[in-house]
Amino acid sequence: MRQQIAAANWKMNLTIGQAEKLLDDILSVDWALKPWQQVVLAVPAPYLYPAVQKWKASGQSQVSISAQNCYSEKSGAYTGETSAEMLASLVVTHVIIGHSERREIFHETNALLAKKVDIALSFNLTPIFCCGEPLSIREAGTQNAFVAKQLEESLYHLDAETIQKLVIAYEPIWAIGTGKTATSEQAQEMHHYLRSVLAHKYGAAVAGRVSILYGGSVKAANAQELFSQPDVDGGLVGGASLIHKEFDAIIRALK
Repeated sequence: MRQQIAAANWKMNLTIGQAEKLLDDILSVDWALKPWQQVVLAVPAPYLYPAVQKWKASGQSQVSISAQNCYSEKSGAYTGETSAEMLASLVVTHVIIGHSERREIFHETNALLAKKVDIALSFNLTPIFCCGEPLSIREAGTQNAFVAKQLEESLYHLDAETIQKLVIAYEPIWAIGTGKTATSEQAQEMHHYLRSVLAHKYGAAVAGRVSILYGGSVKAANAQELFSQPDVDGGLVGGASLIHKEFDAIIRALK
């Protein structure tokens, strides 16, 4: 069975005191997760070290700590950036790459994200690679070609063995903070399409082993319905992951 993942993306939120309290709350719970279930916590860069220390102390074997971004070069004169090597030295295991906010606000290109994927993999980090279309693309009905291009230009240089080391997260940007809502059927439709794109490149067996998460305003109220879809392997959760009870319910909604 594919890995089922509840991933929290805290974005640029919380003070250190608030972050430590939320970490304590999350790590104190025993969810009795199945072997194929995992919790990933993507915390702000200044909080990665204390998060790793708290995780180690908790003994939670199915919880991992993730970074929200990394730079595309190993090291050098890049003031303010964080390298994959730095993250690996902290025992961080995952890194979000290509989040819609990085693409739209910081203008990160598919070519740049390909370099970030490579540098993350070179330090044995698991990239959570984000893709998804804005409202204008959805309204034009060209979302399939749009997301296929994101995968092709950032991931298709990887071989079949390596592509299985990634997690993909689909973000319907048009359904985040716009008042519009993506249905579970729309989520399944795109996840199925993404898997078919991977299958066309790498074969059905390989595509069937890649976890694809949904990142469109996942909440406790809709998590179970979303995660029940056959090609939805969990969620990349934003605002709801900042509320312990909400995120706890999302974790418990995993297949």
